[in-house]
Amino acid sequence: MVVFSNSTLRNRLAGGCLLLLMAGQSWTAVAAAETGFTALDKPAQITAQSVHKTILSVARAGQRLVAVGEEGIILLSDDNGQHWNQIVSPVSAALTEVQFVDSRHGWIVGHYGVVLATTDGGETWQKQLDGIQAAQLLLADVQLRGGDERELREARRLIDDGPDKPFLNLHFTDALNGFVFGAYNLIYRTHDGGQSWQPWLSRVDNPMGLHLYGMAEADGVLMMAGEQGTLLRSRDAGEHFEALDSPYDGSFFGIIAEPDGAFVVYGLRGHLFRSVDNGDSWTQLDTREEVALSAASMLADGRLLVVSQSGSLLVNRNDSGFAPVADLPALPLADVVQSADGAAIVASLAGVHRFDLPGRIARDSTSGSVKE
Repeated sequence: MVVFSNSTLRNRLAGGCLLLLMAGQSWTAVAAAETGFTALDKPAQITAQSVHKTILSVARAGQRLVAVGEEGIILLSDDNGQHWNQIVSPVSAALTEVQFVDSRHGWIVGHYGVVLATTDGGETWQKQLDGIQAAQLLLADVQLRGGDERELREARRLIDDGPDKPFLNLHFTDALNGFVFGAYNLIYRTHDGGQSWQPWLSRVDNPMGLHLYGMAEADGVLMMAGEQGTLLRSRDAGEHFEALDSPYDGSFFGIIAEPDGAFVVYGLRGHLFRSVDNGDSWTQLDTREEVALSAASMLADGRLLVVSQSGSLLVNRNDSGFAPVADLPALPLADVVQSADGAAIVASLAGVHRFDLPGRIARDSTSGSVKE
């Protein structure tokens, strides 16, 4: 278990984490200290400008689309991304990722260790966890396990630092079971839909405390990807994660499982690798990109859609590589999902955008209405 002080946090963030670049000033311990972490208790402001702000993640909830981003923004669309409505969010912290397991049950994670949950398809959200509670849970877990002095010292330091370390992603398999994880090996697990959380740091072979960016599952095998080429695998339903040899020492920003059970991991400088043997070996695929790949999503026809920081939309043509299907110059893209009518819905630093596939922009959905 490794937990870093505020000074170490600031130094390492300066190294260039993709999500820090995309989320801007939101992830800083200095700002948190100045606001007294009011973002944990202050609801997001409802504003017509929300559809133009930084959106970091978008997901399907049945036919509905749900998007989240800076300042606690949560947006809903019931017309395949052509119009968006902002709804009430209980926090104003930056929200980094959203996932639904069905049309009603979903979760959001974000800065300051925030976890939000919904059981009504995204209409209302409740806070289940924050960084203050997460730190207290970790200390209690270390004490219960009889952890050594180093673990106790690091757990107490996490409490002293305050909730300055974000959750960057999540992975739920159903309405009860899931993980939330992020900076410096912070990872928690629930078996009751988020009513309670258990620290999972001691179950993960990540002694350097590297950031964890993504998790995927195929045929009972869980894989995680992260900073500096981190690859982790669990063959026991997530009870323990072992470190794997990596084909690349640059950071991976996500991982996805394909319908055939293969894993695809992607990250810095256009690097993308595919494994058909649960991570024992990896084959690099040509993306024709030199910038970071920030997100990927499976299309209904089984192809893989990838977005980049340069504004590219890429789709795999065959096992040998990818080709562009659309470009949005100078607009870094953060996430992508396919809408019910087949369009690509893309989260970006300037709101949510809708693209027809393949190729042209069908409609810029940020022209939609917002509830005041």
